[in-house]
Amino acid sequence: MQRITKIEGTPGLKKKIRVAAYARVSTDSEEQLVSLATQKDHYETYIKKNPEWEYAGLYYDEGITGTKKEKRKSLLRMLADCESGKIDLVITKSISRLARNTTDCLEIVRKLLGLGIYIYFEKEDLNTGSMESELMLTILSSLAESESVSISENEKWSIQRRFKNGSFVIGYPPYGYRNEDGKMVIAEEEAEIVKEIFSASLSGTGTYKIAKGLNAKGVKTKRNGCWTSSTVKGILTNEKYTGDVIFQKTYTDSSFTRHVNYGEYDQYLVKDHHEAIISHEDFDRTAQVLAQRGKEKSNTGETGKYQKRYAFSGKIRCGSCGSKFKRKKHYKSSGNYIAWACSTHLTDKNACEMMYIEQSEIEEAFITMMNKLIFSKKQLLKPFAEALSGTNGTVNIRRMQNLEQRLEKNKEQEEFLKKLLASGYLDTELISRIRNEIQSEYDYLKNEKTALSESISGSLVHAKEAKMLIRFIDKAGVLTEFDDSVFNDYVNEIRVLSRDELEFQLKCGLKIKERLVRK
Repeated sequence: MQRITKIEGTPGLKKKIRVAAYARVSTDSEEQLVSLATQKDHYETYIKKNPEWEYAGLYYDEGITGTKKEKRKSLLRMLADCESGKIDLVITKSISRLARNTTDCLEIVRKLLGLGIYIYFEKEDLNTGSMESELMLTILSSLAESESVSISENEKWSIQRRFKNGSFVIGYPPYGYRNEDGKMVIAEEEAEIVKEIFSASLSGTGTYKIAKGLNAKGVKTKRNGCWTSSTVKGILTNEKYTGDVIFQKTYTDSSFTRHVNYGEYDQYLVKDHHEAIISHEDFDRTAQVLAQRGKEKSNTGETGKYQKRYAFSGKIRCGSCGSKFKRKKHYKSSGNYIAWACSTHLTDKNACEMMYIEQSEIEEAFITMMNKLIFSKKQLLKPFAEALSGTNGTVNIRRMQNLEQRLEKNKEQEEFLKKLLASGYLDTELISRIRNEIQSEYDYLKNEKTALSESISGSLVHAKEAKMLIRFIDKAGVLTEFDDSVFNDYVNEIRVLSRDELEFQLKCGLKIKERLVRK
């Protein structure tokens, strides 16, 4: 005989709505990771305030233009999770954050409506679930698209007008110059370095050796970095050092993609725009020298030829003298093999006693180190990642939000003044004085934001890298052979402590020592 048991219902028990947030920032610098942290904090707080909602995560894209849906991987992943039934509602700041293209916006909305999922746009206070038709959304998304195009076109018009009348202000002058009241003036110490670079090139010294010499003397670049062959070549090919300026060397197309201007648009040559550092004769002679060296090396100007060829290139550093290791091929009667040796030791054996290491030994050490991480994931990696994720306090996040709002307002004021300047209706001297005040406020806010950002960005970057490493380990089995891509994805540098021990410095911040096994 069948037995039937009554299961009592639970009055008032209601399934929570799983709410996800989508955010997008327009650059991919580390500073934007902090901005994303503020948005994550905002949405977590906003969603958890509603007792009927459950936080389903933040999806975000870094450094991706809002005009191109196909390039936004996190947006596509969110849509896939919607299709998989993991999300019930999506919240985003505004229509322009989701898409600045009307077709894409409507396509996304229709797709989610077909799945019974609504989108709430905060700025417009618009919920697709309460819409009787698509008319309002179509209008608003068209405005977002038009605004993007309009801003771009207005900026282009304003810039081109200043190109033509010679009033365009170069906001970030090249090395050797500084901006003083909207004019480029010579920075004497840097100008001497520029003259030295041109002189060395004309005497037959290559760009790599010029860069190496500047670094050896402790000379810093414009951005306080180290010199490279490309930065030196950038100076040798910059016409601004002759006192002339060519405007509109690049342009942005209707799809918001930047291109080199090979004649598609007019360019504007302004003679005697500012004081010269290099004569036209020396500049032209330098161009001939560079062209000749390019022919001798069969260099067509494509940078791909000079990309790093080996996984360890530039990533092995001597623990004794700090120099980089170079790849060497060793020949023996028993067989040839690849080794890596300290560049200082190769130049002068007395300057550094660090001996070479065979490549196969380094590869085996990496495999052993990664397998240890795989087996100690729960005990080491996950607690490490959790500790990193908790280092950015709510107080700092709130401060960052406030600074970003003030900077955004400052930027709006600057854009408004640009339009006034282009119109020619107001006195240039008056506008210049106001712009200086705005610039001073901007510099103060920017410095304060940079200081705050640096205090938390390091841990955010490391936390992001740690999560990526954990995701790889979750899927990977025991490693049996060396993989270039795995090494490049997770290792920042190798420090050679001795011929018997290496220290792997991972991108997530971990430093792991590993013994070398001699064959």
